[in-house]
Amino acid sequence: MNHRLIALVGLGAAASLPAWSAAFAQESDDLRVRVGVGAQMRPEFVGADGTEVAPLWDLDFARGTNEFAFEAPDYSFGLPVVSAGGFSFGPAANLASGRQNSDVDAPVGRVPTTIEAGAFASYHLTRSLQLRAELLKGIGGHKGVVGEVGADQVWRDGDRYVLSIGPRVLFSDGRYQRAYFGVSPAAALASELPAYRPGGGIHGVAAASGLSVQFTPRWGMFGFARYERLVGDAAKSPIVRELGSRNQLSGGLGLNYTFTIRR
Repeated sequence: MNHRLIALVGLGAAASLPAWSAAFAQESDDLRVRVGVGAQMRPEFVGADGTEVAPLWDLDFARGTNEFAFEAPDYSFGLPVVSAGGFSFGPAANLASGRQNSDVDAPVGRVPTTIEAGAFASYHLTRSLQLRAELLKGIGGHKGVVGEVGADQVWRDGDRYVLSIGPRVLFSDGRYQRAYFGVSPAAALASELPAYRPGGGIHGVAAASGLSVQFTPRWGMFGFARYERLVGDAAKSPIVRELGSRNQLSGGLGLNYTFTIRR
């Protein structure tokens, strides 16, 4: 800001006053925050044939009277730190479900609950069509790398309602796939399943839809539904074929509350 002010002073007071006004207006914008909490049904773990109930939450920010930026509820949580010309980029995080031997009734190996951290990037091809990609690394747990590429067609009326639907492609490295889909020689002897060592690549395709409705300026609801189909080495896994399912269903519903931080 100091360098900019020096340059404006050099151009004269007439030029500097409008710049000061614009800067002040930008800095004095209020910050709107929308917090959402709910519940979701999701697979107990990747490749499971059963579901579990888990928390569902959402956190969005908007400056002044700007509408909240679109983000499909089934994506990992992302916080944009760069946003310009329809492009956004920032850190992302997710909590991946673990797996116990008792979950599959076979000693195929435990996978601890995993914090996944990485980054996302999104781009609006048009106001109603958005592309997004994310890449995350498991911190502990499966210790692998997992990512997702998706597209969403969006229909919205400001924040009053937002409806979206689109495809997803999921991919991961060999470490991730061996954690959830592999059967080591020792586990094969203990479980009577054939030994299996998957590689990396695309492990799933999915279709997802999301909905957000604002009942009042403060209260609203949000939700999502998602169908995922395991493919490739993941679909060939004995754990999936004999103890789990290639079909993965999830969905959730929650309430959100919007408040303003005055500046």
